Amino acid sequence: MEMIIDFPGGSRVDAHFGPFTIATDQPPVASAPSPFEVFLASIGTCAGIYVLGFCLQRNLPTEGIRIVERINHSRITGMVETIGLEIQIPPDFPEKYRASLIHSAELCAVKKHLEKPPRFDITTKEV
Repeated sequence: MEMIIDFPGGSRVDAHFGPFTIATDQPPVASAPSPFEVFLASIGTCAGIYVLGFCLQRNLPTEGIRIVERINHSRITGMVETIGLEIQIPPDFPEKYRASLIHSAELCAVKKHLEKPPRFDITTKEV
């Protein structure tokens, strides 16, 4: 997969791949989320894809289900220390599926890549 990253103006940095563009920006005046916010959102939305798939495969209604992602930073370094994903379900969600719902969220590809991070190779090239 290849992405093209460009600089459309101001503090904007956009990523283009296939037919998609992900716009990012930086505070204090931001017209889009920051790259780090997009990264954090990818964790919750990825888990959401697996939760949604689990429910759809079993014909379970998804109305009333949502994921609340909580990011906790180290007071010393400011780095993210823990990320909590709370799958909120309606009271009538079947008890027998609750543990499996958590397991499905744990299959998230973003989470798995954080557990075994890739190596980064950064170079320059004249064009």
